[in-house]
Amino acid sequence: MRKKNPEINLELEQILVTLEKFPEGASLTAIKDQSALDLKDRTFQRRLEQLKDEGIIHKSGSTKSSLYRLSKFSIKTSSEAQLQSKITISPESEHLLEMLSVPLSRRHPVGYNRDFLTSYRPNVDSYLTKSEQQKLAELGKTARLDQPAGTYAKEILQRLLIDLSWNSSRLEGNTYSLLDTQQLITRGRIPDNKSAMETQMILNHKDAIEFIVGSADEIGFNRYSIISLHAILSQYLLADPSASGRLRQFGVGISDSVFTPLGIPQQIEEMLDILLEKASQIEDPFEQTFFAMVHLPYLQPFDDVNKRVARLAANIPLNKHNLAPLAFVDVPQNLFINGMLAIYELNRIELLKDVFMWAYERSSVRYAALRQTLGEPDPFRLKYRDKIGAIVYEIITDVIPPEIAVMIINEKAQILPAEDRSRFIEAVDTELLSLHEGNFARFRVRPSEFEKWRSVWNR
Repeated sequence: MRKKNPEINLELEQILVTLEKFPEGASLTAIKDQSALDLKDRTFQRRLEQLKDEGIIHKSGSTKSSLYRLSKFSIKTSSEAQLQSKITISPESEHLLEMLSVPLSRRHPVGYNRDFLTSYRPNVDSYLTKSEQQKLAELGKTARLDQPAGTYAKEILQRLLIDLSWNSSRLEGNTYSLLDTQQLITRGRIPDNKSAMETQMILNHKDAIEFIVGSADEIGFNRYSIISLHAILSQYLLADPSASGRLRQFGVGISDSVFTPLGIPQQIEEMLDILLEKASQIEDPFEQTFFAMVHLPYLQPFDDVNKRVARLAANIPLNKHNLAPLAFVDVPQNLFINGMLAIYELNRIELLKDVFMWAYERSSVRYAALRQTLGEPDPFRLKYRDKIGAIVYEIITDVIPPEIAVMIINEKAQILPAEDRSRFIEAVDTELLSLHEGNFARFRVRPSEFEKWRSVWNR
């Protein structure tokens, strides 16, 4: 665990910021020159070794030609850190983050704990307190609570398809932008610079969301629904095509974790049946949602794609009760992963619950009717307000089609600090996708210009 020495921590952070410029890795000399840190080579070497021991960076090559690069999921960008700073983290969650910062070599290997699931008593035990359930219910209220199941989701389906497909895929490392996702889902346009796997992941999410919304009366926490979700989400993504919709037949490991899931097929099937039986008995829809987020990934019932199944299954109760959906808007990838690791290795829910509570508030604000208590403006959007507005204005007034707009937005983002680019692109994409006849005047655009642009985008 990193010592609390402010000076050394600042040096370590500067090294990490420098390493973001070298995605393929760099030598000690190159990193030191770019970082502008006034340290002796031996001291700089010790800082790199400390980061390597913490699992934050990866070292490759021989001693004289070693290259250092950021490990996968190892460090948040500054924009993600800004988002994470807005999430209220409990002292228990802070402690969990400290425990998970210990290098893998010093964490104790653990296996699946049956009691974590079997000891849970639906409607007697609860991961969410009554006050938390009440808060979520207030956030999730829509004007369709007394309508048939799935009514609200059908009304916002087009936007939900884009938001949930993009955010869930983003949490898996997918590099599609929000606008790329919109163009793929609504126009079938595939960017030249994206892989077939990334494209398939987005399309599978779209189909899975349509399955949930279109089958609101039939779908639930039962074998048919969960297996069908997996079959849809994993289509064309697994090495063994027959594994889609099939329970796992062999043991697996979890990358960057000391947790080993169950490996015996009969036990996996038994625990899934217990999981689904308990989930179906839970009366509060938010407790059902969070229960699915905890236990489906923990069991790992399928070869792969388990977290995606859990994120979409989490929306089944919300859809049935016409509550605002959970689209994982702005959820920091690093924090979500650590929340899952705390479940896997420690059977502790506090960190994932903090993320869930914050994520649902973000999502409900996007979909529910606007309230007077929306909170403070986003500092990031305020910081880049003029730049965002200028790009939106240019795209509308020049009647730039979507496929060209994607390239322009990416090009404009390159002049910004590296850590702000992805979030800036998302901010511009969101503005464009949210435009309608009632709000385009914010960008000093004339009605005739807006109509001409909209005709091109809706073509």
